[in-house]
Amino acid sequence: MQTPIVYPHVSVDCVVFGFDGIHLHVLLLKRTGKEGETSFNDLKLPGSLIFSEEDLDEAAQRVMGELFAKNILYLHQFKSFGSPSRTSNPRDIGWLENAVQQKIGRIITVSYLSLIRIDDKMKLKSDNVQAVWTALPDIKKLAFDHVSIIHEAVDEVRRFVSMDATLVFNLLPKKFTAAQMRVLFEELYGEKMDVRNFHKKMSRMDYVMPLDEFEQGVSHRAARFYKFDKKTYTKSHTGF
Repeated sequence: MQTPIVYPHVSVDCVVFGFDGIHLHVLLLKRTGKEGETSFNDLKLPGSLIFSEEDLDEAAQRVMGELFAKNILYLHQFKSFGSPSRTSNPRDIGWLENAVQQKIGRIITVSYLSLIRIDDKMKLKSDNVQAVWTALPDIKKLAFDHVSIIHEAVDEVRRFVSMDATLVFNLLPKKFTAAQMRVLFEELYGEKMDVRNFHKKMSRMDYVMPLDEFEQGVSHRAARFYKFDKKTYTKSHTGF
């Protein structure tokens, strides 16, 4: 029996979620290259083959450190992807071989996710970084199997939120409206929620504190702002 060829390539891919008040977004990198004589421009998740001296967590932090001026405090490793079809697309394998200047065989990738607040403090390290926040509904086709990785990441976030709803406050502004919170849950679960029922559930969250502040300069009735009170929150609280 012929001994199978082993390709020891391991990578990390990072799914970074943000929320702009309307849609859940994923941070994607622009990718350019050539497929034969044809140039292409498309998108991919932030990722990299790991260096020989790195462990997986270090590689994921390096990828994020190359993008953001501020450290991503938490990256959660959630799943590995190792289908042989990951590198079956000639465009993907050709682009990667050109980028690393070596022959690439089968690649196992270990995926991480992070939930961050999109604000002025979370800036990209350089204006030259070709990164874009892309609304989840607009993501149709990406490099490799990155669409599947994002779908798995969404499922993982849903599992987390079902156990601990306070994770959504990593995505919401520090001061948010009830509508913003509801829309975020609708984005996460992919379905519309009854406004009254949502407000009832929200009112039972004693760690969601109403503020004496309201929206300014809006054409509709000004909504009240709320905040997440960490001091009130205890580990005994469960999911939404």
